[in-house]
Amino acid sequence: MNRRDVMTSTAAMAAIASITRTAEVSKAATEVLQSTSSGNASTSTLIPTWRLKGGVDFPKLALNTAGLDTESTERAFRNALRVGINHVEFHPGIERNGVAKVLRSMQGYPPSKIFLTTKIETNWENSPSAEGAARYVKQRLDTDLEILGVSSLDMLLLRESTDCSVMRAMWAEMERELEAGRIRSLGVANYCQSALQCLLETAQYKPQVNYMQLHVGMGAFPKTRAFGEQHGIKTLAYGHLGEKARPKDDTEQIRTNPILLDIAQKYSKSVDEVALRWVLQNGAAASIRPTADFVFVPNKLGGTCQDPECLEGLQASSQVFSWKLSSEEMKQLNALQTPNSNPTLFSSPGCPGSYFATKPMA
Repeated sequence: MNRRDVMTSTAAMAAIASITRTAEVSKAATEVLQSTSSGNASTSTLIPTWRLKGGVDFPKLALNTAGLDTESTERAFRNALRVGINHVEFHPGIERNGVAKVLRSMQGYPPSKIFLTTKIETNWENSPSAEGAARYVKQRLDTDLEILGVSSLDMLLLRESTDCSVMRAMWAEMERELEAGRIRSLGVANYCQSALQCLLETAQYKPQVNYMQLHVGMGAFPKTRAFGEQHGIKTLAYGHLGEKARPKDDTEQIRTNPILLDIAQKYSKSVDEVALRWVLQNGAAASIRPTADFVFVPNKLGGTCQDPECLEGLQASSQVFSWKLSSEEMKQLNALQTPNSNPTLFSSPGCPGSYFATKPMA
């Protein structure tokens, strides 16, 4: 075989792979459309929603693509759609690019059937001015919408900052984008009580959700969550199995807890499913990784989505609304005190107990 034959063969194989990938995405899209129109997903129970301000229906179970590369994000999102999870929560950059690849392959698929949640950073590490931070909102949103190929995001979460004026300026700009229709709802990510107080003093549109860590061992209503809920801010929880950060063995502690193991055996479920059910049954929404096979590496890739485990993990999670824990079991799990993690562990140093150090908010 000469060099031209090799090049032709390679191009043909790439074309076949592309066609196969597009066909898989189209199949996932078709399955979700059929399940939506019939009112019953063929491979999962119907995922309930919250009705947010402005009539936005927020699905209470989301795919979390944290730490995945573009290819793994694309695969995870495709699998999520296949099992009826149409809410994807992603970071800008390579995760967003993976989501974009799926969206752009779904020709004819109604954008309203997908719920897109992403975050915007405050760049607190670089100490931006309030004016510069506000300008960044439009720049980031322009980029996200162009890459995703959509006219609006369903939810934009503002990350926390050491500087109260930066958060207020960025939030005011997000409110303007909300009025313009380029964002449908607004929330915050890893906001401790002092950060929420800062924002609430000037916000015209109150955050609809606070994205924070929540798992058994922390109690159902840590202080930060309780404060937010008292002000009508719902909880979008991540890390139902811990984050392998602080403590590093939180996932191991959860998965080997004898109470969780006993409950899992009773219902013929995994500990992962019981831990997720606890979060949801305590009134939070949940953003879930495809599997528990991830490592915590700050600012680096640490996740994976390899089938069949990736698809099987999402399939199991999608069934979590089809069963319930008893009141006694909830009482037992609510009383667990380990592993006890910080709900806003990944805030800036402006919040207490931040993974990135501690210093008072400006």
